[in-house]
Amino acid sequence: MSASRRRGTTEELGPDEPERDDSDLLAALLDGMDAALCAFDADGVVTHWNREAERILGWTATEAVGRHGFAGWAVRTADAEEVEGRLLSAMHAPGRQVHEFALLTKDGGRVLVRTQSAAVRGPDGKPAGVYCAFSEVHAQIDLERSIALSEALFEDAAWGVVLVDADLRPAVVNAHAARSLGTGRTTVLGRPLGELLTQGVEELESALTHVLAEGAPPAPAEIWVGVRTPDGEKRRCWRSGFLRLASPLAEEPVPLGVGWLFRDVTEAKQSEQEAALLRFRTNQLHRATRAAAECEDPAEAATVHLDFSLAGFADHAIVDRVAPGPAADTDAPVRLVRAAATPSGTPGPSHLTGHAGLPVRYPEGHPALQCVERAGSVRASADTTTPEIARAWATARQWPPDTVHALCTVLRSRGRTLGVVTFLRGRGRTQFERPDAGYAEDVAARIAGALDLAGLVAE
Repeated sequence: MSASRRRGTTEELGPDEPERDDSDLLAALLDGMDAALCAFDADGVVTHWNREAERILGWTATEAVGRHGFAGWAVRTADAEEVEGRLLSAMHAPGRQVHEFALLTKDGGRVLVRTQSAAVRGPDGKPAGVYCAFSEVHAQIDLERSIALSEALFEDAAWGVVLVDADLRPAVVNAHAARSLGTGRTTVLGRPLGELLTQGVEELESALTHVLAEGAPPAPAEIWVGVRTPDGEKRRCWRSGFLRLASPLAEEPVPLGVGWLFRDVTEAKQSEQEAALLRFRTNQLHRATRAAAECEDPAEAATVHLDFSLAGFADHAIVDRVAPGPAADTDAPVRLVRAAATPSGTPGPSHLTGHAGLPVRYPEGHPALQCVERAGSVRASADTTTPEIARAWATARQWPPDTVHALCTVLRSRGRTLGVVTFLRGRGRTQFERPDAGYAEDVAARIAGALDLAGLVAE
């Protein structure tokens, strides 16, 4: 190599302006590298030494350029021959060679480095020297670990991993996340979250926007979502953690997106909710039993059970008794008489309508009549396509006009059917499920016992 080349970044090349520009560009490139770099000519003399090499070892370019090999300053004399031999052997070897060995710092310390060396060819194609890029081994290992961790997360992780870009669209998705979203790993990329989820999109996008602006939240968040799948919508609960991703190459953090990690905890959350609901309902039954025990009138005790049952369960409730008379003991159609009802307007306690009254004009096939005939629970829901259809459905069944879901449960005591209790829900609630029917039957057994006792007292 020429003397001007060996001086590297420490001297100007002369008055030739184009040559100076090339030298300045080369110096800028070398000093801007993240890896330490040095170069040797064919005789083993150091020709280049960048700022990262100075940072790691403490030797400046002025002190390093022009030295013959590393012996006595960057490498122990006893190790110099072996180290220089391994580095210079790259001149006659194809491709790059990777080595690890210890270098000396200016203050006398030792640094284990990993090097990549390759031949530098002259204009005639013959080896003219060697360049050597090196970094501290622990830094290289940290980089390799980071790469390995990223690859493992996006290939083998047992939880969903999604890289969301600054536009809140998936940029990278692992296999687990793709299965959870009901799509393939490539089909989900670049699509808005609203095309993948039917519910929970606003909450999820709000969380991602917050992370981009403020950083990661202190704890995972549980988000309920509705996922579009070939089998229809599925409601899932994902325990999600978020990490803001910023470029390590910028002087100021530049958001690249958000790392979103999640696990499906639907079954666990449903079990927790069911257990909490069961505890609450059991507590309500206990409280109702204690309150009803203080009532002198058994009929009033029945309304106490009715009132306690509404909390978190229904918006309105009705108790209808089987009308006394021949119809009760023959095959004639069942007639029901209103016995008690909760207020459908302003909240308040249930009120009794008296022991005598006109039969309720339920149409044939009414859920309450079906309940008595079957001696079991009957569920019904309105068509909620339009409010008018739902209102007409409720009015035709003699229920409050805002009713959209109903659960009728038979009242039986001492082997006899005494009537039916009907629980009603409005538009803001879900329809009654099988566990709801079990709770309604527990309430109905207590109401039936109180009404039966009230009949005995009246006699």
